[in-house]
Amino acid sequence: MRAIHGGDVYRNHVDIDFSVNINPFGMPEGVEEALHNAVKNCFQYPDIKAEKLKKALSSALGVKEEQLLFGNGASELFLGIVHAIKPKKVLIPVPSFYGYEYASQTVESYTLYYPLKEDKDFMLEESFFEVLTEEIDLLFLAHPNNPTGKLMNRDYLKKLLRICKEKNIWVVLDECFIEFCGNEFSILPEIDTYDNLLLVRAFTKIYAIPGVRLGYLVCSNTSLLEKIRQHLPEWNLSTFAQEAGIACVKQSSFIAKTVDYVRKERQFLLEHLNQLGVKTFPGEANFILLYSEKLLYEALLKQGILIRDCENFRGLSKGYYRIAVKTRKENEILLKAIAKVYCTRVV
Repeated sequence: MRAIHGGDVYRNHVDIDFSVNINPFGMPEGVEEALHNAVKNCFQYPDIKAEKLKKALSSALGVKEEQLLFGNGASELFLGIVHAIKPKKVLIPVPSFYGYEYASQTVESYTLYYPLKEDKDFMLEESFFEVLTEEIDLLFLAHPNNPTGKLMNRDYLKKLLRICKEKNIWVVLDECFIEFCGNEFSILPEIDTYDNLLLVRAFTKIYAIPGVRLGYLVCSNTSLLEKIRQHLPEWNLSTFAQEAGIACVKQSSFIAKTVDYVRKERQFLLEHLNQLGVKTFPGEANFILLYSEKLLYEALLKQGILIRDCENFRGLSKGYYRIAVKTRKENEILLKAIAKVYCTRVV
């Protein structure tokens, strides 16, 4: 079994990493400078309230400052949520991000897994609502899902949130990849309607700063937010994370440029992968789930290319892989490497 996350460039020889799904443009302008400038403040403790960052993000998102809570990446927030709520029963549709399962295990929750079916395009259907009973305390959902890249229909998601509110089910909605799809797909505008909704995002992917570790939670239930905060370390955001976050928030045009570029490159990859005979599952995010009977992980790693082997995603099996959408040059290198495995050439 492979590691539970992508990006293990430390134990492999990797020239190009397609296993992690970050912005192909890299960090936006001004972020590296902000990180360098933060060095001179390292003799002080970081702002425990992250006031400047909170004010900047509140303005950018159009939410109240008291509805925001920051974490050392989204993963820390998942842990803070389950420790604050202590759910007895957690529901997770699979395949999906392993971090939800990991967080639930830390409070010894009983976890139920709802299988997403390949012949249904790995999408939730109306029948899922029947599983949402009063016995469920917390539901983890990814929008878009990882590793499928699938988005839920807005009306479907609103109905789901309404049912969960009626059943007293907390909904942790992971929107860490939503910016790549276009913010019009986000459920953020409904944040005041559902006090059972905990919307989690991260600066990691869209701003290409996984090493900085910065995520945030948006929730209209401020009493619950305070309870979650009490389960986080006091100084959980470094000076570097706060300064980088402030610089990132100013980059609205950067996101618009990214969405357009990723959409074009995703389609480019899909078309050529299909021509090579690789089975793909088109989604809306900056990555693609695919299936191949060839041992792609091993074969590509020999060529210095790392992809995500999805065999250890609950609900998937051997032969499923995930690749990031990167720059045209890098995408062409990947396609040529896969063509080599298939003993064919890129059309």
